[in-house]
Amino acid sequence: MSSKSYKQITHDLNQSITKIRAEAPGTMAGFSAMSKSAMEAGALSAADKELMALAIGVATHCDGCIGFHTKALARLGVERAKLMETLAVAVYMGGGPSLMYAADAVRAYEEFTAAP
Repeated sequence: MSSKSYKQITHDLNQSITKIRAEAPGTMAGFSAMSKSAMEAGALSAADKELMALAIGVATHCDGCIGFHTKALARLGVERAKLMETLAVAVYMGGGPSLMYAADAVRAYEEFTAAP
């Protein structure tokens, strides 16, 4: 098993993102507004949008994306079966490298849904 901790990855990234927010506030305010608008429930639920974001994170091999979006999925109470179907589509679209990141997304989901 890999030594990656998605709780640690998201924690570390949040510390650096806080610095970017302080030193590039206009850009980060714009990014935050875009994120809020894009992820707001509408025709698609917030959970559906997080699943899409996770699939893109897997396909683009983004550890931070996997961490932040699996954390959101755990908070939203998304069932494991939905996560697995989403990861199957991500692997189909991204091939072998996406399979490796899909495996990481399963570990991240288990980490965020495990009892403290």
